Amino acid sequence: MLKPKATDLNPPEASPTTPAAAPRIIPRSDHSISRSHISPNALRVLNRLRDAGFMGFLVGGCVRDLLIGIEPKDFDVATDALPEQIKRLFRNSRLVGRRFRLAHVFFGRDIIEVATFRAATAPSQGDEPLPEADPEDGEAPELDEGADESADIDAPEPVRAAPGARAAVDDDDPNADRRFDASGRILRDNVYGTIDEDVWRRDFTANALYYNIADFSLWDYVNGAQDIAARTLRLIGDPETRYREDPVRMLRAARFEAKLGFSIEPATAQPIGPLRELLAGVPPARLFEETLKLFLRGHGARSFEVLRRRGLLAALLPSVDAYFSTHPGSLVEKLLLQGLRNTDERVLADKPVTPTFLFALLLYGPIAGLIEAAPPERWHELATILEACDRAMRQAQTRLAIPKRFALGVREMFALQPRLEHPRGRRALRVLEHPRFRAAYDLLLLRAEHGLAPPDMAQWWTRLQEVSPEERGRMADALAGEGPSRGPSGPRRRRRRRPRRPPSSA
Repeated sequence: MLKPKATDLNPPEASPTTPAAAPRIIPRSDHSISRSHISPNALRVLNRLRDAGFMGFLVGGCVRDLLIGIEPKDFDVATDALPEQIKRLFRNSRLVGRRFRLAHVFFGRDIIEVATFRAATAPSQGDEPLPEADPEDGEAPELDEGADESADIDAPEPVRAAPGARAAVDDDDPNADRRFDASGRILRDNVYGTIDEDVWRRDFTANALYYNIADFSLWDYVNGAQDIAARTLRLIGDPETRYREDPVRMLRAARFEAKLGFSIEPATAQPIGPLRELLAGVPPARLFEETLKLFLRGHGARSFEVLRRRGLLAALLPSVDAYFSTHPGSLVEKLLLQGLRNTDERVLADKPVTPTFLFALLLYGPIAGLIEAAPPERWHELATILEACDRAMRQAQTRLAIPKRFALGVREMFALQPRLEHPRGRRALRVLEHPRFRAAYDLLLLRAEHGLAPPDMAQWWTRLQEVSPEERGRMADALAGEGPSRGPSGPRRRRRRRPRRPPSSA
């Protein structure tokens, strides 16, 4: 870790930060990054680029994390080699991306992303939306922290050309470096540049350090090393301009504040409140992915607190923010925070987490509010619960592109709550086989912990999962009364069988 003198830190008047024409080069003796902490596969890529005569740098979040002692999740490489040259150099690579071509180098399941330096006029990758995640109920999708704004490089959604962009080439030329649609939106942008231009494509100074494999030095154009030492988040360039270019940078600032414990410097923080509504214009698929990064990376509880404090929850999930604004300090808020803390613990223990459970937590308040708006005698009816789930999900989907499988999962989790609270004899054993049982059971435990469900029933279901099948049957029979034909309040009526209708002759 770098330990600069107090006089070396960025003075207040240094904001907005403008990249220097030449970098400050920090030799290996003056920083703490060791090759022993770098992915061997990333080192293979860097060394092969160097041996082939190209520049090779680790860049972005991985350099930042190495400096502050966090094990990076991903290692990204920047180089002056063109994508086609990278492809020829690495037989285990694949070129990806429509708007900006780069290479994925595969080492089994490990992927090293290699990007050519981008020109200052090239739009940020962060302007491109992300695809829907594709996990089932198990592990959450792998999400790339990235060196700059994360993005789906294969996504077709374009953005408008930046002011001063180079002139468009023939739209009919499939090999054109830059293509526009009829409205002037960029469809492809393979405008490459130098490392001096590439630094402008980064968002925060802490994410704009380059680790040079040639001599193991750090290249610093924006005083990023000092900001990391001071644990400060500072946007490169004018903050309001950068947020307008890509409003998701506001969410990234909140995420890094929560994840790293960095403070957002005043000039970077000030425009967030006035500009937060710009997030309404961001593609919902991209906001969905940013939401997963905020809440499924091990710092979800802190992310929720930061989003509320910065006023960003109202822009990301308006109905959720509205509920907690009208129910401050409620049991539902305590349930949500405890659920997020439990999820953080699972992530840190390398256990699977699911977006289905996350959205059940986030939407619990709006769903509860919609149920309570119905007459009290209908609160426990399945139709009321399902209608509230559907309405709350539709409200959330005005901002986030929540995939249908997760929306259906939330619906099923809430639909199971009455069956968990009021099990009926041996019919309860069939609930154990339901694909959403475990998630619904975890939600029941949270509800019981905060007085929103009967604690004795939560204990009963816990015990039921621990015993043998024979003991399960006895527990179910005991719950029903003297035998399987009796319910909690006495003998159950036998249903009269309806006469079977004869098969149609048509």
